[in-house]
Amino acid sequence: MLIAEIGSVHDGSYGNAVKLIEAAAACGADAVKFQTHIAEAETLADAPSPPYFKGEPRLAYFRRTGFTPEQWRGLKAACEAANVVFLSSPFSIEAVDLLEEIGVGAFKIPSGEVSNIPLLERVAATGKPVLLSSGMSNWAELDAALAALRPGGEITVLQCSSAYPCPPEQVGLNVLAEMAQRYRLPVGYSDHTNGTAAAFAAAALGAVVVEKHFTFSRLMYGSDAANAMEPEAFRFFAQGLHEIWAMLAAPVDKDDITPYRDMKQIFEKSVVTARALPAGTALARADLAFKKPGSGIPAARYREIVGRRLSRALSADHLLLETDLA
Repeated sequence: MLIAEIGSVHDGSYGNAVKLIEAAAACGADAVKFQTHIAEAETLADAPSPPYFKGEPRLAYFRRTGFTPEQWRGLKAACEAANVVFLSSPFSIEAVDLLEEIGVGAFKIPSGEVSNIPLLERVAATGKPVLLSSGMSNWAELDAALAALRPGGEITVLQCSSAYPCPPEQVGLNVLAEMAQRYRLPVGYSDHTNGTAAAFAAAALGAVVVEKHFTFSRLMYGSDAANAMEPEAFRFFAQGLHEIWAMLAAPVDKDDITPYRDMKQIFEKSVVTARALPAGTALARADLAFKKPGSGIPAARYREIVGRRLSRALSADHLLLETDLA
């Protein structure tokens, strides 16, 4: 599943949020994800801003960009109309309650909430599937989070590095296998790089969910746009990911050469006569050459031909058949 992370890139505009859903769906996303912020329920007035966005105080920003329950219902309906899954990350227990009220199908736990055990316990109580991001947590913190969530619905654990943008040396592709082995759960990857390589590699290594920030333009105001992917790039990204997943879903039996039967005859070599030979000739290696097509005795079997006698005279460049041999 490819998730287009819209987050708060809508900047509080319900109309932009709907258009972002439609654009992400058109570009190949399987799901879109928002962030459900209820300002007073999640932050103090003097809480610091992250280093990558200091445009306005956090409390004011969350107040200004939040949506009403009716608007959240509308966004969920817009996702259904666009045939994509609606997801949102709750940043407070009150946000979990709101998302439950509108009927969200699954919860995405953002990296900053991994240690918020009361929130995780509330999510587990819903019994719904959970995507757990891990961007700023160590193994002990993830162990505790999983212990809180396991009484609930099925869980997918996402490798993530909370760096914006994330440099290649912090991607942590190795963690995917470590997570799968440690937790025996499906794994995914939340991508904060500015390219496609990390997510493509993660998918090839077993990530069944990939999340990528999505925006109309990286020039938009806000906390997410500068490190998000624009529609044309996202379209290429989605196509590549779905092709990788299709490859992984269709393992090839290397012993089954049925699909190549015609190609083998065209490209492979058969045993042919190197020169004109009279009937009764005991074939020597020097009498043989190897040329297309591959519809005769395969070149790989030439040793079986050496020493056998011809049942009739043959011209040069004759494709040898068993009927030519005594």
